[in-house]
Amino acid sequence: MNKTIRQMVWERALGRCEYCLLQQTHEPLGPLQIKRIVARQHQGDDDLVNLALACLLCNSHKGTNLTGLDPDSGNITRLFPPRQNSWQDHFRRDGAFIIGGTAIGGTTVWLLQMNYVERLELRHFLLEKGEEL
Repeated sequence: MNKTIRQMVWERALGRCEYCLLQQTHEPLGPLQIKRIVARQHQGDDDLVNLALACLLCNSHKGTNLTGLDPDSGNITRLFPPRQNSWQDHFRRDGAFIIGGTAIGGTTVWLLQMNYVERLELRHFLLEKGEEL
């Protein structure tokens, strides 16, 4: 992946994880990563429309998954595709919590573990400091 593509991905994402919206300046574990939405093992490529910026935790939990089990219905549900849908269509915030507003959102929140304790603590801390999430 060339430097121009990397820069375009970062600029398009405004320096935020495209899944949990954590900013690079708030990421305690390391730099945000460019990931393939559809992994190579599923015939994904390095085309700009298949690339997303992700924090270490979202990237590691998503892995090569394209779907997950909806925690409410138990149905196999696709994960949030950042290039095809807007974040606001599938998620909302309630304080530090990220809530799935659709089956796609709920499945993505669950699979990427967006509301696990450490992540909630970080978002609570940032909100208390007056940071924009």
